[in-house]
Amino acid sequence: MLEVAAAIIENEHGQILIARRKKGKAQEGMWEFPGGKIEAGETGEQCLIRELREEMSIDIEPYQFFAASEHVDGSLHILLKAYKAKYVGGTIVLSDHDSYQWVELEQLPEFSFSPADICFVQQLAEVHEFPVDRANIHRRKV
Repeated sequence: MLEVAAAIIENEHGQILIARRKKGKAQEGMWEFPGGKIEAGETGEQCLIRELREEMSIDIEPYQFFAASEHVDGSLHILLKAYKAKYVGGTIVLSDHDSYQWVELEQLPEFSFSPADICFVQQLAEVHEFPVDRANIHRRKV
């Protein structure tokens, strides 16, 4: 099983950072909470600090485990661990993504999320009490 970490990053205005997978990448065109593979001997929080510096040139401060999700994609079995994090600084430079947006929590259901991230959008909707059309969340903006 491949362990991956995702960051639900909040800025000073309470907006959440989402990023769209660029063409040629697995799940191209889909939105996700940025993150990456957890390396041997690394915690989820350490992974996120490293990955966000490498892939987006930003600094974050993970502060709370949010949830975990298991996802099977063909022969690949993924355990995705999501953490809430604060944006600390840096100017976003994209490498694995072709677009990013800071969005209000209530806007999350408007985007086409990768299958592994959909459950986090649904859980955020439950916690923060905003509506989400569970049947169509994966068919939204690309």
